[in-house]
Amino acid sequence: MTLPDEGSGMKRDSEVLLMRRERAKGRTQEQAAARAGMSLRTLRRYERRGKLPSQLQPPRTYRTRPNPFTDDWPWIVSQLERDPALQGTTVFGLLKELHPGRYQASQLRTLHRQIATWRAQYGPGREVIFPQIHEPGEAAQSDFTYMNSLGVTLGGVPFPHMVFHLVLVYSNVEATQICFSESYESLVEGFETCLWQVGGVPRQHRTDHLGAAIHPLSTAGRAQAKERYRLLMAHYNLEPTTNNLGVAHENGDVEQEHFRFKEAVDQALRRRHHLCPFEPCWRKAAIRALTVMGRGEAHASALP
Repeated sequence: MTLPDEGSGMKRDSEVLLMRRERAKGRTQEQAAARAGMSLRTLRRYERRGKLPSQLQPPRTYRTRPNPFTDDWPWIVSQLERDPALQGTTVFGLLKELHPGRYQASQLRTLHRQIATWRAQYGPGREVIFPQIHEPGEAAQSDFTYMNSLGVTLGGVPFPHMVFHLVLVYSNVEATQICFSESYESLVEGFETCLWQVGGVPRQHRTDHLGAAIHPLSTAGRAQAKERYRLLMAHYNLEPTTNNLGVAHENGDVEQEHFRFKEAVDQALRRRHHLCPFEPCWRKAAIRALTVMGRGEAHASALP
């Protein structure tokens, strides 16, 4: 009686990983093959190749189901060409508004992949960002950012303003405070307000050199402002730190969150404009966006 070859057919990654663990324990090839449920010949083949079964399979170049966006793809491309800043989630929301019932939430990832492929071939280049390593509860970064580029209006009148932005660098928990100048008073008010919003105090607080807030003051005023800032940090038992001059990326977390924060508000405004490109819609979206920003929870999904 001949037993069937246990090594016939493609093995699973879990079986090959089990075989490798057994070999790492000092098992012989015969022992490891028996424990992993494969033939000795199969074990030797995977040891010789040094790859998992999933890594040996050629990439699939065909679709397993029809493309649900074929009919609307020319329209999608026209929207991306007209406004390259549109995100896949925003485009999907517009499609659902235009064609109720045609698309399901499970198809969003498919649209993301297709848009990513299109942008890789025809879209603008993407920014390269290197991640930094942070420890929980270690540090917060803060900075001011102008919101004027979004063109926010109230009652048809431009609403120039800034946002004081504080970010916990490990978790990216963030808080904001609307302000109208990069002054020392705005710094103190924004800092304390944001700490209460996040509900805790880290060990370290990093800023830039606060030139816009301190340099306009007289020599005596600058000295007084620096002392008040030192006392503020001491009150919260915080270690104050600053960037090296000319090295803005040392405050990179809050700078990146500036971008993401304004991008979320921008997408909300763009979505409103695509659905109804008239002033009343922009005004309503601006008011809603500012309300969300005041809570430090700027997400496009929060604005219908």
